[in-house]
Amino acid sequence: MPASVEIDSHSGFCGGVIRAIGQAEDYLSEGKGKTLYSLGSIVHNEAELSRLEGKGLVTIGKVSDLEGKPGSTMLIRAHGEPPETYSAARDFGLEVIDCTCPVVLRLQQKILSSYSRVKERDGQIIIFGKVGHAEVLGLVGQVGGDALVIENMDMLRAALDRGEVNLRGPVEVFSQTTKSPAEYARICSELEDRMARENELSVERFKGTGLLVVHDTICRQVASRHSQLSEFAMSHDIIVFVAGKESSNGKVLCQLCKSVNIRTYHVGGVEDLRREWFRYDDKVGVCGATSTPKWLLESVADAISGYAVP
Repeated sequence: MPASVEIDSHSGFCGGVIRAIGQAEDYLSEGKGKTLYSLGSIVHNEAELSRLEGKGLVTIGKVSDLEGKPGSTMLIRAHGEPPETYSAARDFGLEVIDCTCPVVLRLQQKILSSYSRVKERDGQIIIFGKVGHAEVLGLVGQVGGDALVIENMDMLRAALDRGEVNLRGPVEVFSQTTKSPAEYARICSELEDRMARENELSVERFKGTGLLVVHDTICRQVASRHSQLSEFAMSHDIIVFVAGKESSNGKVLCQLCKSVNIRTYHVGGVEDLRREWFRYDDKVGVCGATSTPKWLLESVADAISGYAVP
């Protein structure tokens, strides 16, 4: 068997997911036969979803799926939702359990406040996030869709080249709460350089104009995970990263691990493990996304510990 198997103590559900799952379990435990409808997957992890479905959680794709079912209870997950979701729920007579993460809720409020400020000066809002992600849809919905979503550096440069950004400002930039802090910093630096050149100013002088405002909106728990996870990945011979296929945070963090430890493998659970990955003297690190339950990390670690490695 490998020399050792260690589970990253910082991996597992973030606070927002813990809160949402806790409220779902509380509701479902109140009485047999109760159905709770989750608007979208409560967590992007197939194993955890299966566990909750066994308790009576039903995932729906849109609010209108509950049209004609007044009195039904719908859960809004940690990602949050745009205002029209709440309006539709009221129109259909639904009970709502709102589990929007407090960090996401504050971000929604910041974007709405900033929007009213910049629009008075013909400015705009830019959101660094994954196009179509549930959290991003909720953020864009706060301003009626009037925000530019940038997923990566290539998208930013293409938008700049097409003239989609008002380089003479004002511009206020926000990030999806689960994005990479380093990538966000690079995006903002590129935007600052282009705006400075457009205004015929050095970057130092441009900073004093206030035309570009960068908001620190990445979740603190997520931001600290990047440095912690890099250290964890470097301190082990092999990394087994456990996350669901649809986890945006999982893809970012797994790539981070792979950037510092080439022997990083992404698995959804025990069934994806391969004995041939491991050597008898390996120090194995098991870690995961903010959507990965602790019980799943433990089951993967237990399976690895039982391997007889030649």
